[in-house]
Amino acid sequence: MTETFDSATLARLAEALIPTMRAAGAEVMAIYDSDFAVDTKDDNSPVTEADSRAEAVILKALEALTPDVPVVAEERVAAGHVPAVGDGPFWLVDPLDGTKEFIKRNGEFTVNIGLVADRSPVLGLVLAPALDVLYIGHGPGTAQRASGGTTEAIRCRRPDPAGLVVLASRSHGDGGAMEAYLARYPVASRTNAGSSLKFCRLAEGAADLYPRLAPTCEWDTAAAHAVLLAAGGHVETESGEPLGYAKNDRFLNPHFIARGAWRDADLGL
Repeated sequence: MTETFDSATLARLAEALIPTMRAAGAEVMAIYDSDFAVDTKDDNSPVTEADSRAEAVILKALEALTPDVPVVAEERVAAGHVPAVGDGPFWLVDPLDGTKEFIKRNGEFTVNIGLVADRSPVLGLVLAPALDVLYIGHGPGTAQRASGGTTEAIRCRRPDPAGLVVLASRSHGDGGAMEAYLARYPVASRTNAGSSLKFCRLAEGAADLYPRLAPTCEWDTAAAHAVLLAAGGHVETESGEPLGYAKNDRFLNPHFIARGAWRDADLGL
């Protein structure tokens, strides 16, 4: 496998990783259906055996599929294993995004594999195993949702100018920053949701806007960001720049705004 990811190569990689996503999801659900223990990492975030078991499945598959492409994986980074990525392509893996939702057993957690090239997400797979839905995106117009044995193309919608459907984190507060940010917009409704599913809700046209005004890491966003881009959406920093990757050695994101296929000007703002 070369490190040149044209559209055909990205499509092949996406297809090849579907069984890996399902296998990782099965590991997550095996723990979910048990009386699992919850530990705490150095940053005080929760972690379970599901995180490590799913990550092991994904790392083994990526090593076989693209042995020359570095992998930045959340639990491996937490253990001190941080590869140098520079400007080259690399994988970002979050084996269980939404651990708090996993612990609450509300189903809103995901398995995430994203590929970054030229500091932008070019391929993403997001599986919500408890909901039996898999999202895939690997370039403009390729976004798909697979559920219940059916796969369909998905696209962002154009919002109703009378009011936006806004998504917010279910478990991470922002100290009132959301209310201040939304004051400029007509808002029809606001819904809390867990994990990277918020990006996917935008991608499938179920919502319009997701301001994230609290900390995230690059592995939290890369896969679902790729799906949203493939569906016609956007993710930008508060200053209006596209959200990029390999920004720093801690893989931290700034605050960002994710939205569907629209800009402020479309609402007359």
